[in-house]
Amino acid sequence: MDLQDLQTKLNLFLDHAATAFQKVPGSAVIIRYVRSSYQNDPVRSAIELVLVIFFIRYLLSPSYSTSKVNYVKLTEDEIDELVDEWTPEPLVAPLTPLEENSLEKLPILVGPAGPKSKLSTGKTVTNLASYNFYNLNANEQIKSKAIATLRTYGVGPCGPPQFYGTQDVHMKAEADIASYLGTEKCIVYAQAFSAISSVIPAFCKRGDVIVADRAVNYSIRRGLEISRSNIKWYNHNDFEDLEQVMKGVVAEQKKRGKLTRRFIVTEGLFETIGDINNLPKLVELKEKYKFRIILDETWSFGVLGRTGRGLTEHQNVDPTQIDMIVGSLAGPLCAGGGFCAGDGDVVEHQRIAAAAYTFSAALPAMLAMTASESLNVLQSNPEILQGCRENIRLLRTQLADGRSEWVTCTSAVENPVQLLVLRDEVVNARRLPVEEQERLLQECADEALANGVLVTRLKGMSISKHNSLKDGNWVVQPALKVCVTSGLSKKDIEKAGVVIRHAITKVMTKKGNNKLNLPAA
Repeated sequence: MDLQDLQTKLNLFLDHAATAFQKVPGSAVIIRYVRSSYQNDPVRSAIELVLVIFFIRYLLSPSYSTSKVNYVKLTEDEIDELVDEWTPEPLVAPLTPLEENSLEKLPILVGPAGPKSKLSTGKTVTNLASYNFYNLNANEQIKSKAIATLRTYGVGPCGPPQFYGTQDVHMKAEADIASYLGTEKCIVYAQAFSAISSVIPAFCKRGDVIVADRAVNYSIRRGLEISRSNIKWYNHNDFEDLEQVMKGVVAEQKKRGKLTRRFIVTEGLFETIGDINNLPKLVELKEKYKFRIILDETWSFGVLGRTGRGLTEHQNVDPTQIDMIVGSLAGPLCAGGGFCAGDGDVVEHQRIAAAAYTFSAALPAMLAMTASESLNVLQSNPEILQGCRENIRLLRTQLADGRSEWVTCTSAVENPVQLLVLRDEVVNARRLPVEEQERLLQECADEALANGVLVTRLKGMSISKHNSLKDGNWVVQPALKVCVTSGLSKKDIEKAGVVIRHAITKVMTKKGNNKLNLPAA
């Protein structure tokens, strides 16, 4: 068959196909569409033809079963060999030499953590590593009420709040805290760390704006991260920088024509530095630019103010001007758990929206009662706070105020947690990296313990290494943490200060550490 015969048969076939296609209902519409489409846009017709062919091929393609096994069968010996060779990745990073050394020398207390504590080695030391600022765990009035509550309510409620975990002692503790602070209502959490990290995402959602101090602690940063809000940072306690950031947020939202909720998140007493916030200035900027304030008073509640009400009392600020006051019932109150105080709507919203409240067992009744009784003791005996502040002053005369050539104190004079950091001239002259500073301060703590004074370092999760938030180059400066208590006499405090100062001098002038000839204290 030559080419002409083939062409004749093809034309004949196409004619028969066209005739048969014209008999199909609706074929005339399709023919008109193809003709007009080809004349107007032939490229589109070609693409549509390709898609039709692909669709027909997909429908006609054979199906396959997912139950068929398509891997190589191994013998039992080969499987055992592969299992023996496989090494899973570690769940946590390996310990650093400093961490291993710290764990080996970790002091273990036997009995209560009082001003004078007994170690497992049998040695009795002056305990300046406890948050028992007012020695309330030795208060007989609180102890007797705690024992009575334990016998009445048991160890724990074993259930979440709002279900069957809430007891009358919880309601009393919330009412006592609200009355103590001067707010409308209060909500109590079972754990202090999860309080602030749950309060923030309960109110701040995706698209909201949070302006935060770069020095905020790790629990706040966890809450910021969980909230998925737009985080803006301002330099630590720099209110000019804060105002510029707030102006930028307001201008950006005005330009977009879309308003979202705006918050300022900061601390009263900063955990990583120890200094105090300027609350009146913060409230002024809040009112000016229409923000809400979430204030973490974990370290200032029970510490600042004439009766320990915190930063609002210390700086004479109306607590109702603060939208949310978050704090801890542990530490100076010798109880446990955390709280958030504010107006009624703020508190009631958390009872259904705060994950740490809804999905956690309620605070044990004994701890709720202890918190209420501790507040009662502080209100009726304000001289307890004054005694602690006098001991802070005595300690600072031994460690700060130019008495040491090696360290300086970054904490406020009212802060019972005194943070001692290496002086800038020492760090710069010796070119000490963060790891080396931590090693030297750990040696100082070990040397003080050898001489009968228990102190510790500023520890916790490293902000720079364990935080995904873009917060610039903020790095927590290593520090020696000295916790003052009113349970010690003035003589004990002065003696402990001398021991700590001499321990620092001995470590810093020790052979191998003394790369800079600075005079000893």
